[in-house]
Amino acid sequence: MGSVKDLEILKKPTQKEAGLGRFVFSDRYSVFDWGEMPDHIDNKGKSLCVSAAYFFEKLEKIGIKTHYVGLVEDGESKKLAEIKNLSDTMEVKMVRVLKPTQKELTYDYSAYKNEKNNFLIPLEIIYRNSLPQGSSVFKRLEEGNLKLEDLDLTKMPVPGQDLEKPLLDVSTKLESSDRYMNWIEAQEISHLSNQEMDEIKKITLLINQLITEEAKKMGLKYEDGKIELAFDEQRKLLVVDVLGTLDECRFTFEGMPVSKEIARIYYRKTDWYKELMEAKKQYGLNWKEKVSTKPSPLPVDLKRLISMTYCAFTNEITGREYFKNILPIREVLKKINKIID
Repeated sequence: MGSVKDLEILKKPTQKEAGLGRFVFSDRYSVFDWGEMPDHIDNKGKSLCVSAAYFFEKLEKIGIKTHYVGLVEDGESKKLAEIKNLSDTMEVKMVRVLKPTQKELTYDYSAYKNEKNNFLIPLEIIYRNSLPQGSSVFKRLEEGNLKLEDLDLTKMPVPGQDLEKPLLDVSTKLESSDRYMNWIEAQEISHLSNQEMDEIKKITLLINQLITEEAKKMGLKYEDGKIELAFDEQRKLLVVDVLGTLDECRFTFEGMPVSKEIARIYYRKTDWYKELMEAKKQYGLNWKEKVSTKPSPLPVDLKRLISMTYCAFTNEITGREYFKNILPIREVLKKINKIID
């Protein structure tokens, strides 16, 4: 069980053979690495499942391998065009997850040195087309963990600034909190060859281009997103987890976020968020147990509109009315803006 989706294992993966599993997408959500938040967002799970399937099938058509098998309906795995009703369950090929060993304040990734096939690469690949309000880039620049030359910039950026070319970023995936790092360290801890690292960047840029073009059809701007990859049985790269959804990506419409960034904006104004950020800064790996307060539920109207955002996004990105009686996404966002502005 994860913070936003559950995993059913049908067949465990081995070193030589892929497994088979099912993602069951829930209406739970998570922000700031906290884990499950107090609210559930109605229809969020089905929205994520269907929109992720849409992008997986798009990737298949352009020759990018993924672990996607299909959506589950009546106990069977089907392609998106074959399902008659909304599904919250996706069947996927499974790979091994080799967790690094925690040693005090660091992690030991030596287990990856001799592994060759069928495992998750312990990295999260982030790509950015712009630097919207709330982007972690501003905080990292301020703290000195990121330099202007890393962004091909000569002066400090401002919120909303577009980048001349996509910025590729990388963080850990299997540590207690995601940790940004440079590409040299990323390659070292995951024991990737130069060719494999180049291929990862190439795949990332192709995915970015695909989602950017799809978002434009809806009148949305694609700000940034993230992907995860694995090696299959032949050590070929495989896109895993999910992508193209409102949880993995940041879209905006006229500057208004179209993602769970809406919830982040609301919670950044709370005392819980201030305590959380202070704990992360002061206690490192064990920060969560030091936070004494809990997040409060979202206001009822805001929660309803966030739900409608997920539904409208799925309808409009796929071009099919999966969710009935949903306002156009731009109208939903205008209502949200009045609440959180």
